[in-house]
Amino acid sequence: MSGITFLTSADLPPGVEGVVRAGGTDLQERLRTANATPHILDLTGIDGYTSVDRDDDGTRIGAGTTIATVARELSDDYPALAATAGALATPQIRAVATIGGNLAQRTRCWYFRHPHTACLKSGGDSCPARGGRHLYGVVFDTSACVHPHPSSIAMALLIHDAEVALAGGQSRSVAEVLGDGVDPTRDNQLGDGELLTAVLLPAPWPDERAAYHRSISRFEAEWPLVEAVCRVRLDDGGRVADCGIGLGGVATVPLRMRAAEDLLRGSTLDDDTIASASAACTQRAEPLPETGYKVPLIEATVREVLERVAADQA
Repeated sequence: MSGITFLTSADLPPGVEGVVRAGGTDLQERLRTANATPHILDLTGIDGYTSVDRDDDGTRIGAGTTIATVARELSDDYPALAATAGALATPQIRAVATIGGNLAQRTRCWYFRHPHTACLKSGGDSCPARGGRHLYGVVFDTSACVHPHPSSIAMALLIHDAEVALAGGQSRSVAEVLGDGVDPTRDNQLGDGELLTAVLLPAPWPDERAAYHRSISRFEAEWPLVEAVCRVRLDDGGRVADCGIGLGGVATVPLRMRAAEDLLRGSTLDDDTIASASAACTQRAEPLPETGYKVPLIEATVREVLERVAADQA
């Protein structure tokens, strides 16, 4: 940690750039590469930075709230988000990592993280992963960059129609902050001087049923090859009144699977409907040479979460 300076925004010298530190689980690693400044801005003094506050309109989660707190305290009213949070990384990391940091983290591509390799996100003019190794890359090829967005929390927040509060800018939806992923130089659409201070969730659904699953290459503590989360609200007849399905690990931004959601609404989550909705999630897939295996994995992962919700309904 030699050479690292901890500052508040008031202490930052004119013309000197700094990066904010939340839990530090991503930043500490990037400090060992050429992609992070040693000037760290301390956010701990922000009012409400680590609190979870509820009212009739919804829930405000301070950006510095740990992933472990989200998993523990929101399991009753926002089970899809809580289940996603509870599956991240390891207990040690969840105890330190924050919801804001997870949402705004940088790409995990090994070319971006390599101190001697330039890519589109680190000032280069090409994506070395496209012509190199991209085994963990995208399936929906919509950008010159081919590494998936790393935030599971962002995927879950998409299906909750969540917003974020920003210091230095107007509140925006999570979808707007993520953008469409086409710009290969950016991980999100936060502007210069904008700081994410809170996540804003609308009021929870009553009696929500939810499930999350990540398909990974080892037993646990691994980045997902494909991940999916769903939330379902049933009507009095046991049919799907509303739902949300999110998909991660497959594109430069997490995806909300609107076509699959449309198939589910009005259904009773029978086997045929689940199969059709799962298959719909692979529409417009354009895998890279090394990511074709993810196409059937998408269908299987979505089917897994939908079958869990159906079993919970029985």
